[in-house]
Amino acid sequence: MSANVGQPSGNASLYQREEKIHPREVDGRFDRLRKLAMLVLLGIFYVGPWLMYDGRQAVLFDLPARKFYLFGLTFWPQDFVYLALLLIIAAISLFFFTALAGRLWCGYACPQTVWTEAFALIERVFEGRRAQRIKLDKAPWTGNKFARKTGKQFAWIALALFTGFCFVAYFVPVGELARQVATLELGGWALFWVLFYGFATYGNAAYMREQVCKYMCPYARFQSAMFDKDSLIITYDTERGEPRGSRSRKADRQSLALGDCIDCTLCVQACPTGIDIRDGLQYECIACAACIDACDDVMDKMNYPRGLIRYSTENAMNGKQTRVLRPRVLIYAVLLSVLFGAFITSMATSVPLLVDVIRDRNSLYRDAGIDGIENTYLLNIINKERRSHRYTISVAGIEAARLTSNSEIDIPAESLASVPVAVIVPHEYAKGGQSIMFHVQAVDAPAIQREEISRFRGPVPR
Repeated sequence: MSANVGQPSGNASLYQREEKIHPREVDGRFDRLRKLAMLVLLGIFYVGPWLMYDGRQAVLFDLPARKFYLFGLTFWPQDFVYLALLLIIAAISLFFFTALAGRLWCGYACPQTVWTEAFALIERVFEGRRAQRIKLDKAPWTGNKFARKTGKQFAWIALALFTGFCFVAYFVPVGELARQVATLELGGWALFWVLFYGFATYGNAAYMREQVCKYMCPYARFQSAMFDKDSLIITYDTERGEPRGSRSRKADRQSLALGDCIDCTLCVQACPTGIDIRDGLQYECIACAACIDACDDVMDKMNYPRGLIRYSTENAMNGKQTRVLRPRVLIYAVLLSVLFGAFITSMATSVPLLVDVIRDRNSLYRDAGIDGIENTYLLNIINKERRSHRYTISVAGIEAARLTSNSEIDIPAESLASVPVAVIVPHEYAKGGQSIMFHVQAVDAPAIQREEISRFRGPVPR
């Protein structure tokens, strides 16, 4: 067998180094929209931990205390259903917007895209525009190159570390975290996560960039399953643009038998993932529309109509009618409406009180003599409000059932109290297993009440 079998032809290597992509700067409506989205989303992320609400950090996920604060709301582990609903809504929203308008998430809101844009802006500040960056990379090391590269690295590292700090500040009170950093007392898990998240941001946004979208992101792989011929995607008008060919502005393209594409390749140079959209839709395309801005600028200079590269649908490009309201879009819209309505309704009608009843499993029941049959329970009562309450505890569901103790309890703000209670039922009503209801109500706020059902055990009738 030949020694060359299975080897790539020529001088190509299976482990060829990925060429660095230097996206060309563009100026257009989509570029401005993308930068606005970046500023808004990064602003929310970086400002969020510093916002205060009613004397407390507005957004804080206090894992040691198992409490999650969101402005005036406090969530406990028992409120996991809200997180589940939000995740389901987010997933269906991704399907809905992808079916409707392609990869809008990837092009404008994905954290990888947003932070990559921020790091690219820093790179342009220190190293200049695309041609200058390429020239600088190829130039030998000089004092000027060292200063520019070093300055860029310091700025990148500073932004990455601040990103890690802000990330951890959502889980550790920002004031305490800032004090630890200022006094060099930061350590343990807080230091680990600041460095870890900072390193991840630095690696993904500064170096890996488009490779995350092309090789690591699973969304690029299964997006085709969510597209159809009516989905809005970035397309190149082949019929109008072909055949390509360079020409002067004054040249008559019809006499030259050329299409509108002058083969300037600016659309390729502007693409952050380095693809040629003229070859058709590819999974690497993140729908950032940089190629549209680049092409529109060229069309303006050539006095050609815009839209050689544009947002469109496969049906529209083939001269067919585009259907916006189609079954999959309507199904997604209905599901989103139902889930979002359920989430809002549940939040609006939620009571800031949680009650969990645990029956004593060490004994089935106890005969209390002439008083009747006794069962004991442990009530875990959580006061979710930011003020203390006195609660009354009562039972119902079995005739003549009564509590023998602990009918009232004071619970501080945002605290849990475990209350042991005993319930006695006269012998004539304590037959086998029956449902019993515990009613807990705030004395000073009657609207705050909760009912929980448990089982009452007694002698089995013969």
